[in-house]
Amino acid sequence: METLNFKTNIKCGGCVAAVTPFLNAIEQVDGWNVDTGNPDKILTVQTTDNRVGEAVRKAVEQAGYKAEPIPRP
Repeated sequence: METLNFKTNIKCGGCVAAVTPFLNAIEQVDGWNVDTGNPDKILTVQTTDNRVGEAVRKAVEQAGYKAEPIPRP
């Protein structure tokens, strides 16, 4: 299982609800969560395919938000 992190502008529960259908539609995503309490609004994605990052970014943008990949340390 791979974990991908993204800095987003998803600020509230309504925003999370807006991106939900887009992220849930990505077959390779096994689970995801947005930490709206974090100043960077971190989206954490669990996947079996670490190449799915671009699809996640596009899905968030389709919902009207932004997501920037956070490089792994």
